[in-house]
Amino acid sequence: MQRGKKVRILGLMVMLHLFVFVVLEVLWGGGREKRRQPKVVVPSGRFWRAFVPSAAYWNREQQKLDLLHNPILKAENVSAIDWFNATTGRGSCEPDVGVRAQVKDYDALPARFKDFLLYMRCRSYPMVVDQPRACEKKPFLLLAIKSLAPHFDRRQAIRQTWGRAGRLANRTVATVFLLGDAARSDHFPDLRDLLRRESSAHRDLLIWDYRDTFFNLTVKEVLFLDWLERRCRDASFVFKGDDDVFVNTRRVLDFLEGLSPARAESLFVGDVITNAGPHRDRKVKYFVPESVFVGQYPPYAGGGGYLYSGELALRLRSVSPEVPLYPIDDVYTGMCLRKLGLAPERHKGFRTFGIQEKYRDNACVYHSLMLVHRRTPQQIIEIWSWISNPTLKCK
Repeated sequence: MQRGKKVRILGLMVMLHLFVFVVLEVLWGGGREKRRQPKVVVPSGRFWRAFVPSAAYWNREQQKLDLLHNPILKAENVSAIDWFNATTGRGSCEPDVGVRAQVKDYDALPARFKDFLLYMRCRSYPMVVDQPRACEKKPFLLLAIKSLAPHFDRRQAIRQTWGRAGRLANRTVATVFLLGDAARSDHFPDLRDLLRRESSAHRDLLIWDYRDTFFNLTVKEVLFLDWLERRCRDASFVFKGDDDVFVNTRRVLDFLEGLSPARAESLFVGDVITNAGPHRDRKVKYFVPESVFVGQYPPYAGGGGYLYSGELALRLRSVSPEVPLYPIDDVYTGMCLRKLGLAPERHKGFRTFGIQEKYRDNACVYHSLMLVHRRTPQQIIEIWSWISNPTLKCK
């Protein structure tokens, strides 16, 4: 009897524990289910914002392009793009006289700005001199140098030194100089015959039939990217810079050799400028009025010279039609990078603002850097002889 009583008590205790477990599981489980359900957030305002055109002309042009290239609306925008091209003259190089009514202070702007605005939508110009075989041997590094027609001495100094095409450090280097028609602007003499001779001798000039002015450097950028896509799309890396810079090409090649594949693919390095905006002083070379642009510039590399991958160059070519031309070429490139979701990388070896006076005759300083801006042809030849001297010893 005593034993049977103990069994019944034990059975009751087991049932009680089981009951308590079930109750707690239901309570806790229900709480977990409640916690798993996401909280629904109901927006207090409108989901879509009303489109408000900017008061600045360039910003309005960007708004139009953003709308036309919107991936969600792209199917509906195909006909709209055709209409936009037809009504704005995109692709045509006739002056857009309608811009005079769209920029409120147009008549008061400097002549160089009026000229830029009239032809801002023109991105295609005839090529006068081409070099279809410039990249016949796939270059590891393409040197693309912005120059002006009368700068014969600068180009020759570069050919004799850091821009010498061929093999360097067991890598193929190709060099091209980018020019427009200077005779159509700034009262330059007609140098076309001399340029033809120079091109015949060196096979490195790319010349387009457009006005080669400061504000048209952006046109030069777009035309170069078009050319690269057609003639040099297999270049591994591109250096693009001015014809008054000294470049330590060997140091550049050493840097490129040490890159990981992931970093090399989206490389864009230079002397990066951040937190900058347009100058409003009319006396400044980089003056941009509020009627044309408002806002802050994206990070950009100084136009004296920067280095980027060939693959990224092709991506810049693809995205550039989505960004209106801007009168400052290095800022425009920064805008295109931002469109791709990228930003330039700062590298201390790029000195687009020069170096301190006390270091200007120090060979080892140039040996350690990749680029120094503002050097004469004579200085470029002298510096190259310094760093090419096999007896040079630098720590």
